[in-house]
Amino acid sequence: MISTTIFPGRYVQGPNATAQLGKEAAVFSDTALLITDPFVHDSILPKVLKEIESEITTYALRFQGECCNKEIQRLVKLANDKKAGVIIGMGGGKTLDTAKAVAHYCEVPVIITPTLASTDAPCSALSVIYTPEGEFESYLVLPKNPDVVLLDTTIIVNAPVRFLVSGMGDALATWFEAHSCELAYRANMTGRVGSMTAYRLAELCYDTLITYGETAKAACANHITTPALEHVVEANTLLSGLGFESGGLASAHAIHNGLTVLDATHKYFHGEKVTIGTLAGLFLTDQPTELIEEVYSFCESIGLPTSLADIGLAEVSDADLMKAATTACAPGETIHNEALPVTAEKVFAALKMVDAYSAIRS
Repeated sequence: MISTTIFPGRYVQGPNATAQLGKEAAVFSDTALLITDPFVHDSILPKVLKEIESEITTYALRFQGECCNKEIQRLVKLANDKKAGVIIGMGGGKTLDTAKAVAHYCEVPVIITPTLASTDAPCSALSVIYTPEGEFESYLVLPKNPDVVLLDTTIIVNAPVRFLVSGMGDALATWFEAHSCELAYRANMTGRVGSMTAYRLAELCYDTLITYGETAKAACANHITTPALEHVVEANTLLSGLGFESGGLASAHAIHNGLTVLDATHKYFHGEKVTIGTLAGLFLTDQPTELIEEVYSFCESIGLPTSLADIGLAEVSDADLMKAATTACAPGETIHNEALPVTAEKVFAALKMVDAYSAIRS
C-alpha cells in the first residue's frame, strides 16, 4: 500500500517574523507581487513593505474581497505585467487562497503569510473558489503546497482571541479524524493513505492543545507572545494542516458541513462548528467516557462550544437536526472514512448526545 505525505516547502514562525519576508521571497526572484487584505493594506502595509523592499522589488495590491475567478485573473494579469517571480499573500483566508491560485496560474512560487491562527488552511494545496457574489463555486486542487508559510506571532497575538480559540477548535478534530482514517485505511487528501509521520503529527497536535491551550489563550487575551502561544499557533496551523491533509478527514468536518445548512449557525466560526462535530464524533465512534470528559473539559476551559445552543441551535427542531445529519452523510462525505458504518440516524443521535452530556456536566 502506497502512503503519501505532503508538506509546505518551508514553515517560518515567531515574533516579528515578517522581517524575514523579504529574505524568503528573494530566494525565488528579484520581483514580488504582494496581495494584501484590507486590514493589512490599511494598518501595517508601510512597515511590511519597507521590510520586504529592502531585499526585493515589490508591487503591493489590495485584494478586492472575494476569491473568485474574476479577481484571480485580474491579479494574474498584473503579476504578469510586472514580471513578478513570486507571489506573496498576506491576510485572511480568502486573500491567501487567491494568492495560491494566482501563483498557480502564473507558474511561480507562493509565500503565504496569515494574520490569524484560526484555521489549518494556510499550509494546504487547495484554494476555495467563490462567485463574485460570495457563493461557493468550486475547489481548486493545486499541484503543490505553498513554498513558504510564514506566521508573525506579534500580529497574530494582537487579533481578537476568539480567532485563536476557533483555530484550536479546528485543530482539535485533527487527531480524531486522522486516527479514524488510520484505523480504517482510508485515503487522505491525496487519495492515498497517510504515513506514520502524518498520524503521529496529528496526535502531537492534540497533545499540544491539551497541554498549552488554556495558557495560550491567556497570552493572546493579553497580547503577549509566550512559548505556550507559539506552540498553539504551530498546532493550529502546521500540525493541524499536515494532519488533515496528509492524515485525512472523517466525521468532525462532515458534521460541520451538515450544520452549515442551518442558517442559525452562519454567524459562528468554522472551528466553533467543527468542535461540535468533534464532540458528536466521540459519541458516534463510541469513545470511552474518560476521553469524552477530557475533551469537554478542554473545550470549557478555553471557551469552545459544548452544546448546540453555543452555535445558535438552542431551539433547533428534530427535523432540522436530521436535515443537518443527512447532509453530513451525503455520498462522498468524509464521514464515511470512519471505521464503522454511519447513517443519518446515528449522526442525529450523536448530536443529541452532545447536548445531553453537556447538561449532566452543568
